[in-house]
Amino acid sequence: MLPWIQLDTAKVPGDKSELRLKQRGQEFSIMLGANELMNSRLSGSEEALAILAQERIRDRPKPVVLIGGLGMGFTLRAALAVLPADAKVVVAELVPAVVEWARGPMAEVFGGCLDDPRVSIHVGDVGELIRSSGAGFDAILLDVDNGPDGLTRTSNDSLYDHQGLRASHEALRKGGVLAVWSSGPDAKFTRRLKDSGFHAEAVKARASTKRSGARHVIWLAVKP
Repeated sequence: MLPWIQLDTAKVPGDKSELRLKQRGQEFSIMLGANELMNSRLSGSEEALAILAQERIRDRPKPVVLIGGLGMGFTLRAALAVLPADAKVVVAELVPAVVEWARGPMAEVFGGCLDDPRVSIHVGDVGELIRSSGAGFDAILLDVDNGPDGLTRTSNDSLYDHQGLRASHEALRKGGVLAVWSSGPDAKFTRRLKDSGFHAEAVKARASTKRSGARHVIWLAVKP
């Protein structure tokens, strides 16, 4: 068994926490303390986040999609695979080093997707971008932290409380979809989505593309 090698660390802006990028052979892991936030072998539910959201907006011309959290690019690559050539995809990533990792040690994992002409990168807080955007998005895909029950930053909770959900509601065009990834279910969050004006459902998705292992949860919340 190959040992894990730590490649880099990165402070989370506005927080005392630190991310660690590790590699073992061709496998990568991003850690927060003892918690693994993501692994290059497990992409199934992150890909489902993009695919399920796109199904709700498939008939829209020139769709504009916001992805909150670059991670290892699984959601972005899946979105680019199903979105039309005239789509626009904005990726908001809080930690600048994550973008550097995508272009550096994990370039093979990303497969050049950051160079797709449909993609633009916003280095900053996705919540601030949502609040300042107006009703300009057809889909907002949030894969930030561990879902509504965050691990990385307590300020991430503001994305998932009533005020944050109403901001996402206002940032979507009519019929647009807010898709939220989570490591586990949360009935209270489903109710908050509905209280915030969405038609919402929770869908289970496998963490692995091999249809085995843990199940994660994706909320699909449509603005009427």
